[in-house]
This record gives sequence, structure tokens and C-alpha cells, in this order.
Amino acid sequence: MNLSGTRARLRLAALVALLPLTALTACGSGATYGTTAAGAQAPRTSTDDPVAAVRKVDSVAALLPDDVRTSGRLRVGSAIAAPPGAYYPQGASGTKPAGQDIDIADAVAKVLGVELERQDASFETILPALGSGKYDVGTGNFGVTTERLKTIDFVTYINDGQGFAVRKGNTSLGKKVSELTQLCGLTIGTGAGTTFEKTLAAQKGRCAETGKEPYDVKVFSENGATVTALQQGRVDVVMSTINGLRHQAAQPASRTEFLGEFHRLDVGFAFRKGSPLTRAFQGAVNELIKNGTYDRILRKWGTTASAIETSRINPPEHTQ
Repeated sequence: MNLSGTRARLRLAALVALLPLTALTACGSGATYGTTAAGAQAPRTSTDDPVAAVRKVDSVAALLPDDVRTSGRLRVGSAIAAPPGAYYPQGASGTKPAGQDIDIADAVAKVLGVELERQDASFETILPALGSGKYDVGTGNFGVTTERLKTIDFVTYINDGQGFAVRKGNTSLGKKVSELTQLCGLTIGTGAGTTFEKTLAAQKGRCAETGKEPYDVKVFSENGATVTALQQGRVDVVMSTINGLRHQAAQPASRTEFLGEFHRLDVGFAFRKGSPLTRAFQGAVNELIKNGTYDRILRKWGTTASAIETSRINPPEHTQ
């Protein structure tokens, strides 16, 4: 894969996603966001730096394999898509990514006493690359599913999941999507290689079972393209992360409306199956929960509704 080309495309997508949201101050779902330069949307508390005070914890670092403790480095495949998870605040090359996932990963690295070699990658390429050994760990709001657990190990750090959004003023679906049959006959936009795409594909036949026209799914490799398609009316509804859609709807210029939670999923750091890193990452996340850093990070990004009480390795997929 051409990393420089991928990096440029991802940064361009982040900029496109942020451009309609310039110079806003908005509140929504318990999250308060403020205005930042160059059209970036960051919470008003974004000047807080919960990661700065994090220090190495020897007892947790001792859980790392010997070779990692010796090298002091981990290769991270990171999908930089959209706030509040991970995005480029300035929407331009050469800037440091920000977001909830970035802060949590950086804090974990400090507890473990290692440096992260973060490489931009498109969402759908990261999990396969773990198996090939290209990355040691993957981040990108990866939901824990039964299918993924067959080939991937997870260490959980938040509870997010699936939701829907429409253009502001579209009342055809009411206030909430609780059944996919509500979407019959519509065009749905979603991300490539995501749980959303797989859920929609697996359930598409339900429309025919109820005598309705099937829905059409349009898959996009970049978040910015999905948002633009919704704003331009090329898709009727978007299926994406709960936190991402809430954040987006809180920005008036996005002209979108969040239609509630559809299916909750644990979200975690992703590893190749059998990775020796999982216990160390679990210990680091639990250390952050215990010392209060975790709560500060989630408050900073307005995602406290996604907090977990303890990190788990490979929990079963939520049934509801």
C-alpha cells in the first residue's frame, strides 16, 4: 500500500468532513463543543491535556513481551476519520491527529513506557494487516463482533455502537430507527469494511419478507464522502458510530439529525489472534480508569456515555 498516498487521501477526507462545520458553538447529548481555528470542531475543554501527567507503571509494563520492552516501540495502524474519535484538527498534512482514540492510545503507551509509531491507514485495511504482521495494534473504533473474534483479539476501552442520521428536517423515519425494515426503499450510506456494512448486507432480505422494496446501500471509503452524500441528497440516511453521529448533529452547519442508538458494541484495540500484547493493554486501560485519566479523556471529548467500568479481553458481542 502507498502510505503517503493513503495519508493524503485520509487527510483530505477529514478536511472535507470538517469544512461544513466551520466556526460553530453547539451542545448536544451532554457534550459541549467550541470553535477552533481552520474549521476544526473540538470540545471547549480541548485545552485540557489528561495525557500529560500519565507516567509509566512498572507493574503493568512488565506484562509486555520482552522484545517490546527492549525496543520500546509499537507499530499502530490508525484510521483517522472524524471527531470525536480521531481526526486532524487543522485538516492538513503534517498536523498531529487528535480525538478520544488518540488520547487513550497515547495514555496507554505512557503507562507501558513505549512509543507509538502511528501510521495512517484506511479502516478496511487495518484488521487484515494485523494478521500479516504489518502492525502490532490497530485503532479506528473497531467494534467487537462474533465474526471478528474469530481472527482478531480485542482489548476494550469504550462502548459505542451503531446509529443512524438523516438530513435536518427529514421526518420520514420519525425520531428513531429501531428496525431495519424502516429503511426499506431508501438509500443508505455507510463506511467500507465496517460492522454497519455487514449488518445492512446481512439483513437486506427482511424487506422482501415484509413485501417491501429493498433498501440500497452505498459504501464509502472516507467519512467526508459519506457526509457530503447525505448533505447533497445522494443518500437518504447514514449508518455510522453513535458518538460520531451525535457529534456531527451537534454542529448546526452539518444539517444532520441523529436518530438514536440502534445497536451497542464494545470497542477495542485490535490485535492479531494470539497476540502477547493484550494483557498489557488491558492492564494499562484499567490503570487509566483507576487513576481518573480515562474519565478526564472522555469528558474532554464529550463521550462519557460510552464509558466502561473495566477493560476486557475478547468479550462476547452484545446481543442488544
